[in-house]
Amino acid sequence: KNSRTKSEIIACTTDALAVKLYTCPANSKAHTNLLFVTNAASAASDIDIQWYRASAATSYFIIGGKNLDQGEFIQFDGGAFIVLEPGDYIQITPDNTAGGASPVIDAFCTVEEFFNPVGG
Repeated sequence: KNSRTKSEIIACTTDALAVKLYTCPANSKAHTNLLFVTNAASAASDIDIQWYRASAATSYFIIGGKNLDQGEFIQFDGGAFIVLEPGDYIQITPDNTAGGASPVIDAFCTVEEFFNPVGG
């Protein structure tokens, strides 16, 4: 079998600290077909979702500065997917705009990884 499906989940609880949700392993590519981010805190929080493209050594915004109130979420699924190459990753950065309480941004993704044989 040269592919597998897996899910990753993280909690982002420190202001302005980027947390990697998923990193594509070496010798593979991955289709990210579900990305879900929710604000579980008691206050509003801004979030950034970035895709780091290893081949360009550059991060690109998928979502930048989106304000989520308590209980709000963003969900990407179904109609399209992101193709990640080896070393690419998705990261989430919260910014608690209300101050005081720490952000509680939870995020998960589901990916299908396709393994490339070494030397192939």
